[in-house]
Amino acid sequence: MTPIAPRLYVDSADVDRVSRLLATGVVHGVTTNPTILERGGRTAAEIPELYARWESEGAKEIFFQTWGGDTASFLRNAEGIRALGDRVAVKAPATSAGFVAASALVRDGATVLVTAVYSVAQALACASIGVQYIAPYLGRMRDAGLDGDATIARMQEVCAGSDSNVLAASLRSPDDITGLRLAGVPYFTAAPDVLDRVLLHEVSDSSAAEFDAAMVRLGA
Repeated sequence: MTPIAPRLYVDSADVDRVSRLLATGVVHGVTTNPTILERGGRTAAEIPELYARWESEGAKEIFFQTWGGDTASFLRNAEGIRALGDRVAVKAPATSAGFVAASALVRDGATVLVTAVYSVAQALACASIGVQYIAPYLGRMRDAGLDGDATIARMQEVCAGSDSNVLAASLRSPDDITGLRLAGVPYFTAAPDVLDRVLLHEVSDSSAAEFDAAMVRLGA
């Protein structure tokens, strides 16, 4: 099977930091959920504005989570999210009502992510209904005493041969990302602080400074 090229997403509603990361061209898109929006000081009414800004800044996919607690509410609120534009993806929680809503959205042609997936069996259910993305939370798994790395790797394994892939979340270090990638996971979303550490290394900075100093000595 052809390996899937990795993608990085920024998991934040801090518009200035998201903008800077989008400008690097390294991140594929932006992921949010209601708690991330709240932490960023945003309201539900600002979701269209956020979508428009991130689309204009080059985000290829922008994720917003539907809400309401029951299937009808999830589907009704997903309609508003889908109306934002072609680059939007709808997140639904891995609950009984969320799975029903996710299945209906997939059948209707939406790009869907099922979020807060904590078991391999849930990941298998996601793959069976054809959702594009499955989001387990590595950090929260570890906090709960679970072997999150092994569980998430197995989630990706059960997606083999389907249209579904893991988009790992709650990643707290660059090593979390590289470790899961080595285990076959293709997609990752992380806070700006983590992505900054992915891009930077002190030895890279010192090497670049040496190169510039050498060019000055060469008369450039």
